[in-house]
Amino acid sequence: MIARPDRMLDFGELLRFPAAVKRDPRVDAWLSGPDDEMRRLARPWFERMRGCGADVREILNDGHPNACVGDAPFGYVNAFRAHVNVGFFYGAALGDPAGLLEGSGKRMRHVKLRWGEPVNAAALDELIAAAYRDIRVRLGLEGA
Repeated sequence: MIARPDRMLDFGELLRFPAAVKRDPRVDAWLSGPDDEMRRLARPWFERMRGCGADVREILNDGHPNACVGDAPFGYVNAFRAHVNVGFFYGAALGDPAGLLEGSGKRMRHVKLRWGEPVNAAALDELIAAAYRDIRVRLGLEGA
Protein backbone atom coordinates (compact mmCIF):
# COMPACT_ATOMS: atom_id res chain seq x y z
CA MET A 1 0.00 0.00 0.00
CA ILE A 2 1.33 3.40 -0.91
CA ALA A 3 0.02 6.90 -0.73
CA ARG A 4 -2.30 7.18 -3.67
CA PRO A 5 -1.24 9.84 -6.20
CA ASP A 6 -4.90 10.31 -7.12
CA ARG A 7 -5.48 11.29 -3.51
CA MET A 8 -2.55 13.71 -3.19
CA LEU A 9 -4.98 16.36 -2.11
CA ASP A 10 -3.73 19.93 -2.18
CA PHE A 11 -3.59 20.82 1.49
CA GLY A 12 -1.68 24.02 0.92
CA GLU A 13 1.36 24.74 3.01
CA LEU A 14 2.69 21.87 5.12
CA LEU A 15 2.53 21.99 8.89
CA ARG A 16 6.04 22.41 10.31
CA PHE A 17 7.61 21.75 13.70
CA PRO A 18 10.99 23.55 13.47
CA ALA A 19 12.02 22.32 16.93
CA ALA A 20 11.91 18.63 15.90
CA VAL A 21 15.12 16.76 16.75
CA LYS A 22 16.64 13.34 16.05
CA ARG A 23 15.79 12.05 19.53
CA ASP A 24 13.71 14.09 21.98
CA PRO A 25 14.18 13.00 25.61
CA ARG A 26 10.69 14.31 26.36
CA VAL A 27 9.29 11.77 23.90
CA ASP A 28 11.20 8.97 25.64
CA ALA A 29 9.84 10.16 29.00
CA TRP A 30 6.29 10.21 27.62
CA LEU A 31 6.61 6.72 26.14
CA SER A 32 7.99 5.23 29.34
CA GLY A 33 5.53 6.87 31.72
CA PRO A 34 5.29 4.70 34.83
CA ASP A 35 2.25 2.46 35.18
CA ASP A 36 0.61 3.73 32.02
CA GLU A 37 -0.49 0.72 29.97
CA MET A 38 -1.91 2.88 27.20
CA ARG A 39 1.46 4.53 26.60
CA ARG A 40 3.04 1.06 26.58
CA LEU A 41 0.51 0.15 23.86
CA ALA A 42 1.55 3.24 21.85
CA ARG A 43 5.30 2.70 22.20
CA PRO A 44 5.93 0.04 19.51
CA TRP A 45 4.02 2.07 16.94
CA PHE A 46 6.02 5.20 17.64
CA GLU A 47 9.20 3.11 17.51
CA ARG A 48 8.09 1.99 14.04
CA MET A 49 7.72 5.65 13.02
CA ARG A 50 11.19 6.37 14.39
CA GLY A 51 12.59 3.53 12.31
CA CYS A 52 11.19 4.67 8.96
CA GLY A 53 14.39 6.43 7.87
CA ALA A 54 17.47 8.37 8.85
CA ASP A 55 15.63 11.64 8.19
CA VAL A 56 12.99 11.04 10.90
CA ARG A 57 12.88 13.63 13.66
CA GLU A 58 10.52 13.90 16.61
CA ILE A 59 8.93 16.35 18.95
CA LEU A 60 6.56 16.32 21.89
CA ASN A 61 3.83 18.67 20.69
CA ASP A 62 0.40 19.21 22.26
CA GLY A 63 1.43 16.73 24.94
CA HIS A 64 2.14 13.71 22.74
CA PRO A 65 4.90 12.35 20.46
CA ASN A 66 4.98 13.38 16.81
CA ALA A 67 7.21 11.89 14.09
CA CYS A 68 8.49 14.14 11.30
CA VAL A 69 10.64 14.03 8.21
CA GLY A 70 12.86 16.99 8.94
CA ASP A 71 10.35 19.39 10.47
CA ALA A 72 7.24 18.13 8.60
CA PRO A 73 5.11 15.76 10.71
CA PHE A 74 3.70 12.56 9.27
CA GLY A 75 2.52 10.60 12.32
CA TYR A 76 1.83 10.68 16.03
CA VAL A 77 0.66 8.58 18.93
CA ASN A 78 -1.56 9.67 21.78
CA ALA A 79 -2.88 7.76 24.78
CA PHE A 80 -6.26 8.22 26.37
CA ARG A 81 -8.00 6.45 29.24
CA ALA A 82 -9.54 3.71 27.09
CA HIS A 83 -7.62 3.77 23.81
CA VAL A 84 -4.54 4.83 21.87
CA ASN A 85 -4.56 6.77 18.62
CA VAL A 86 -1.91 6.10 16.01
CA GLY A 87 -2.46 9.09 13.77
CA PHE A 88 -1.41 10.45 10.42
CA PHE A 89 -1.28 14.14 9.52
CA TYR A 90 -2.18 13.46 5.88
CA GLY A 91 -4.09 10.25 6.47
CA ALA A 92 -6.94 11.28 4.17
CA ALA A 93 -4.56 10.75 1.25
CA LEU A 94 -3.46 7.25 2.28
CA GLY A 95 -4.78 4.05 0.79
CA ASP A 96 -6.40 1.92 3.50
CA PRO A 97 -7.49 -1.45 2.11
CA ALA A 98 -7.86 -2.91 5.63
CA GLY A 99 -10.23 -0.11 6.65
CA LEU A 100 -8.32 0.83 9.80
CA LEU A 101 -8.41 4.62 9.46
CA GLU A 102 -10.99 6.66 11.35
CA GLY A 103 -11.85 10.33 11.21
CA SER A 104 -13.61 12.69 8.89
CA GLY A 105 -11.37 15.75 8.90
CA LYS A 106 -9.93 17.30 5.77
CA ARG A 107 -6.43 15.89 6.36
CA MET A 108 -5.91 13.79 9.47
CA ARG A 109 -6.90 10.21 10.18
CA HIS A 110 -6.09 7.83 13.02
CA VAL A 111 -6.23 4.18 13.99
CA LYS A 112 -7.77 3.52 17.39
CA LEU A 113 -6.20 0.74 19.49
CA ARG A 114 -7.73 -0.70 22.65
CA TRP A 115 -5.95 -2.80 25.24
CA GLY A 116 -6.69 -6.50 24.79
CA GLU A 117 -8.24 -6.11 21.32
CA PRO A 118 -6.50 -7.56 18.26
CA VAL A 119 -4.54 -5.23 16.00
CA ASN A 120 -3.99 -5.78 12.30
CA ALA A 121 -0.29 -5.17 12.83
CA ALA A 122 0.73 -5.71 9.21
CA ALA A 123 -1.84 -3.20 7.93
CA LEU A 124 -0.94 -0.62 10.59
CA ASP A 125 2.74 -1.07 9.89
CA GLU A 126 2.07 -0.43 6.20
CA LEU A 127 0.04 2.70 7.01
CA ILE A 128 3.01 4.06 8.95
CA ALA A 129 5.35 3.29 6.05
CA ALA A 130 2.90 4.86 3.58
CA ALA A 131 2.59 8.02 5.69
CA TYR A 132 6.38 8.32 5.77
CA ARG A 133 6.62 7.89 1.99
CA ASP A 134 3.76 10.37 1.50
CA ILE A 135 5.43 13.17 3.49
CA ARG A 136 8.69 12.59 1.61
CA VAL A 137 6.79 13.05 -1.67
CA ARG A 138 5.11 16.19 -0.33
CA LEU A 139 8.55 17.54 0.60
CA GLY A 140 9.91 16.77 -2.87
CA LEU A 141 12.37 14.23 -1.51
CA GLU A 142 11.20 11.41 -3.78
CA GLY A 143 8.93 10.92 -6.76
CA ALA A 144 5.28 9.87 -6.54
